[in-house]
Amino acid sequence: MLAEHFALIEKIGLNLFFVFIFVFIGLSIHDIMKKNDVPKMGQYVVYFVLFLGCAGFIAKGVIQFIWENQGLG
Repeated sequence: MLAEHFALIEKIGLNLFFVFIFVFIGLSIHDIMKKNDVPKMGQYVVYFVLFLGCAGFIAKGVIQFIWENQGLG
């Protein structure tokens, strides 16, 4: 059974890894900004850029899922 679902387990594990990495990066950036008293506008810009990185991975996943279900990938 494991051999049959290895690709699915691999995809889920990779996606969870990306979630963990983005959360870890976000917490690290938050800690650094709080210790250095970064102004609110700077914090908003940094979080927005981090969000855009996350959104890019989410968009890639959605596009890949759609293409695979249509037989293009």
